[in-house]
Amino acid sequence: MKQILPGMWQWSWFSEEKQLDFNGLFLMVGEHKVLVDPPPMTPEAGTFIRRNGPVDYIIVTNRDHTREAATYQAEFKCHLYVPDADASQMDVNPTKTYKDGELLPGGIWVIQLKDQKSPGESALFIQQGRGVLIVGDALIGKPPGSVGMLPAEKYADAGKAKEGLRRLLKYNFESLLVGDGTSILAGAKQPVEQLLQA
Repeated sequence: MKQILPGMWQWSWFSEEKQLDFNGLFLMVGEHKVLVDPPPMTPEAGTFIRRNGPVDYIIVTNRDHTREAATYQAEFKCHLYVPDADASQMDVNPTKTYKDGELLPGGIWVIQLKDQKSPGESALFIQQGRGVLIVGDALIGKPPGSVGMLPAEKYADAGKAKEGLRRLLKYNFESLLVGDGTSILAGAKQPVEQLLQA
């Protein structure tokens, strides 16, 4: 469990299949304690979160990132928020579905991205410091310090998917926290621009 930014911690679970870290976030934002896309917790992460809880919200960014959300929803008896457009394809019981442009607890803005792997794929934006952008499957942090997209076969149209990501460039963010791979804590907008303008 490592603190990556003020009020933000990340833990990782290595996927042998994808050969990537699956990352979960624990955010203390405003009055709220939030988990984002939680993979299985390491004992250290579990201890830290339980000691600093209680967790009041779990936010899932897309239908494929439910991971351990149902387990932790039951344990912490907290709210579970999922993208409205993906909810019918998810095997969880959300307390609320969210849509593009919505402001979630803790000052977290929803940015729904068009033409991605799933219709509800959403980034989360927090205007903390110089801006923090959180993504699920929209961008992968690999290799470290750069970003990429999922393999082309994951999309109905990879070109349209790339076009759909350009919306992220309208936001001012210094840090990019990824669900898969290595997060970029400073100067993150430049690698995203490089990818989308290539």
